[in-house]
Amino acid sequence: MAWTLLSLAGVLEIAFAVFLKSSLGFTRWLPAVLTVVTGLSSVVLLSISLRTLPVGTGYAVWTGIGAAGTAIIGVAFLGDSAAPMRLLCIALILGGVIGLKLVSGA
Repeated sequence: MAWTLLSLAGVLEIAFAVFLKSSLGFTRWLPAVLTVVTGLSSVVLLSISLRTLPVGTGYAVWTGIGAAGTAIIGVAFLGDSAAPMRLLCIALILGGVIGLKLVSGA
């Protein structure tokens, strides 16, 4: 259950970053509200998952999902660079997240 909550927290972290960009510095009210809601929800789910997962593993996976997912959305939908080295770095982040899950024993 903790891994499911952590995964959902990571997805909410991606939504948080996208809404943050869409809020244009909190000048647009709906994206600004969604930024706060998704950010808070993400942290709450992270904290619940940390009841059973080690903090280092949980936090690293949460930030990895958020960072890689946000970068992928940026490339796919927001015109961010898709340079080969950038994509390799995103793949390395995802590899680290998968590796942490595989060696966690939880």
